[in-house]
Amino acid sequence: MRTQNLKLQLITISGIIFALAMFRLLPHLPNVSPVAAMALFGGAYFADKRVAFVVPFAALFLSDLVLGLHNSMVFVYAGFALTVAIGFLLKNRVSVTNTAFAMVVSSVLFFLLTNFGAWMMSGIYPQTAAGLMQAYVAGIPFFQNSLLGNLVFAAVIFGGYHLLQENVPVLKKQF
Repeated sequence: MRTQNLKLQLITISGIIFALAMFRLLPHLPNVSPVAAMALFGGAYFADKRVAFVVPFAALFLSDLVLGLHNSMVFVYAGFALTVAIGFLLKNRVSVTNTAFAMVVSSVLFFLLTNFGAWMMSGIYPQTAAGLMQAYVAGIPFFQNSLLGNLVFAAVIFGGYHLLQENVPVLKKQF
C-alpha cells in the first residue's frame, strides 16, 4: 500500500511539473512562464534530490526542444538548478512567506545568471564592465515580467498542491 501511495505522489508531482512546462508552449507575455515555480516546487516536494532535478529538468528540456535552443542555455539551466536547490530549503517549511521569499531570491539569481550569459555569449554587448551593466539594464523589463510570473505561478502551484493534499490524503506525506 505504501509503495502505491509513493507512486501516486510521484506521478502527481511529476504531472504538475510537466503540465507547467507545457504551458511554456502557449502564447504568453515575455518571460512570464512557470519555469522557476516548477523548479522550486520540485525542490520542495521531491524527497529524492536526484528526482527533484531530473523531473523538472526533463520537463524544461522537452519544452526547450520545441521552443528552440540557444548558446546561453547553460546559464538558464544553471539558474534553474539553483532554483531547485533553493526549493530544498523549503522542504517541510512551505508557507506563503517562505515560498514568496524563495521565489524572489530565485528570480534575482536567475536574472543575474542569465543576463551575465547574454553579456558573455550574445556578442551584443562589449566585454567590459560597462557592457555587463548594459546587459543587466536591458534585462530589467524582462525581470519585472519574470518576477511577477514567478510569484503568480508559485502561488498557483504551491497553493493548488496544498489544496490537493487537503483533499487527497495519500498526498499528505512527501516521498
